[in-house]
Amino acid sequence: MLGSTQRRPFPALFRGLIGIFLAASVLLPAAPHAADPVRFCVDPDWPPYEVIARNGTHEGIAADLLTLAANRAGVTLQLFPTKDWDDSIAASQRGDCQMLSFLNQTPKRDEWLIFTEPLFIDPNVIITREEHPFIADLAAETGKTIALPRGTSIEERVRRDFPGLAIVTTGSEAEAFALVSNRKADLTIRSLTVAVYTIKKEGWFNLKVSGQIPGYQNELRVGVRKDRPDLRDQLNQGIATLTPQERQSITNQHVSINVQTAIDYRLLINVVIGFSVLLLSNLIWAIKLRRVNKQLLRASQTDRLTGLYNRAALDELLSKEIERSERYGRTLSVVLIDLDQFKRVNDERGHLVGDRVLIAFADVLRATLRNYDTAGRWGGEEFLILCPETNAEQARVVAERICAATRVHPFETGWRQTVSVGFAELRPRDSIDTLLRRADEALYQAKNSGRDRVCGSIPSPAAVIL
Repeated sequence: MLGSTQRRPFPALFRGLIGIFLAASVLLPAAPHAADPVRFCVDPDWPPYEVIARNGTHEGIAADLLTLAANRAGVTLQLFPTKDWDDSIAASQRGDCQMLSFLNQTPKRDEWLIFTEPLFIDPNVIITREEHPFIADLAAETGKTIALPRGTSIEERVRRDFPGLAIVTTGSEAEAFALVSNRKADLTIRSLTVAVYTIKKEGWFNLKVSGQIPGYQNELRVGVRKDRPDLRDQLNQGIATLTPQERQSITNQHVSINVQTAIDYRLLINVVIGFSVLLLSNLIWAIKLRRVNKQLLRASQTDRLTGLYNRAALDELLSKEIERSERYGRTLSVVLIDLDQFKRVNDERGHLVGDRVLIAFADVLRATLRNYDTAGRWGGEEFLILCPETNAEQARVVAERICAATRVHPFETGWRQTVSVGFAELRPRDSIDTLLRRADEALYQAKNSGRDRVCGSIPSPAAVIL
């Protein structure tokens, strides 16, 4: 009897646990089908980013990054082969593949795709033949022929932003480079990674990097069909784990040169000689890139006409000077200058003479300012001077010196050129806008008071204490 009473509760308890489990399973949401393979399409001929190899596998920088991110996100991938990029786009739109592996986000692609965070960021550069001059402003290259692979985001953006360029579309990156190399196109725009890889691989050393377009960079993402926001979110979790070191390591694996040795010593000698030549060419290429990067930086900060800082550079420098002034309790003033009656110069002598007057005035500033002052062209005939370690009274002296030097300078017009000047000193809680607004108001006061003069407010001691 004792044994019977001990065994009897277990079946009842077991049935109760099964009931609880079944009830709970009804309440729980269905498990995501993350283990189901996700079909994806790629660009089958876009080295070193991605290719479909002869054995049908996805290879390249994109392949390695995507595989790493997908594995960490728990996503199983299944390649959907296509013959070219246009075929991949069409397959994605039909729903044959649920995602595209490596592409920029554009308004046209937003129609059917949602995008992950960037897998890889790479600047786009302008590629020309060796003899082509440096390109500081692509909009000025009106009438030039540009070769671009069809269906890319760059083609879409260039058509929108640079209507003066004649676009020739190609079927591949290599074909675009070949057209430029063979003088059938003036330039192309490609990512820096692709440019370095292709030029080295094909031996097109008559090509060079001739410039960069601000704001044009590849932010290469995974495009997911809009009906799979869960997949996009899951991939983002994997992408977030990728470190800069991992991205750089993967890039180096595909852009670096691999050398194989053999027992045949003559072959070994030839390989060593060939590797040495490639190493030397890489060194020359690196020196050229360094020089071009310096030119790009200088061009991005310099007014092309006068050689002074441009407005973008002045904004950045002024922000830094205000931060330094507030941090260390230093004085800071700005001087805003406008050439008087400059419209008359353009109307009576022409814009070329007007340009030369601006260039000559820039020379006046260089000869007149102190070593630690910074001059730049603010826009049109307006110039801005940043005067660190300078209070309002000292800024007034700087401004008067500029006025005096301008009056006596022999400008090409033959008549006496004058300037109107406004100055302002940085005050507590000033922003860039409020400081420049006071200098601008002082400049207009000088204009309205008869020109050829300096205006500005000098704080009283009491105001400074406040």
